[in-house]
Amino acid sequence: MTLLARLASDVQLMFRRPPRQQYAALCYRVKKKTGELEVLLMTSRDTGRWVIPKGWPMNRKCAYEVAAQEALEEAGVRGTVETETLGDYTYPKVLRDGMKVTCKVQVYALEVTGVAKNFKEKGERTVEWVSCDEAVKRVQESELRNLFLAFKQRMAERLSNGIPKQIPAE
Repeated sequence: MTLLARLASDVQLMFRRPPRQQYAALCYRVKKKTGELEVLLMTSRDTGRWVIPKGWPMNRKCAYEVAAQEALEEAGVRGTVETETLGDYTYPKVLRDGMKVTCKVQVYALEVTGVAKNFKEKGERTVEWVSCDEAVKRVQESELRNLFLAFKQRMAERLSNGIPKQIPAE
């Protein structure tokens, strides 16, 4: 490695920032008639790719509360959010100033119990209910695809065993 290449590499490492933290909701519902599990996907406002509701930390809110708030603001859904994370994934984000950063997103399951007629970002995104398998096909982030697959397995076991869902304290 040439001295110049090594210096360039060292400078890149010096300015590399740790991932920025975000919180997300994996919103789901189980259809009453068929027992079919569906998850919510929506398009991002900037790129139009398929994502789940997520956002930056908020003052005086726990991570899972932020996830629930983002689900309401971005997709118009409310429900019962779990307090334990399902896992996390990373993705590259371009900030408003053009800077590229890596975001680490902690994901929380949210069982949807209601849909708002009006919400903050209504009309800015396409929102769809799909199967976990369809979600895996649509999302770009491999770690998020793995979370959908793990969630599908967890829910299949829970539903087949008749185990009631855990309702966390709010």
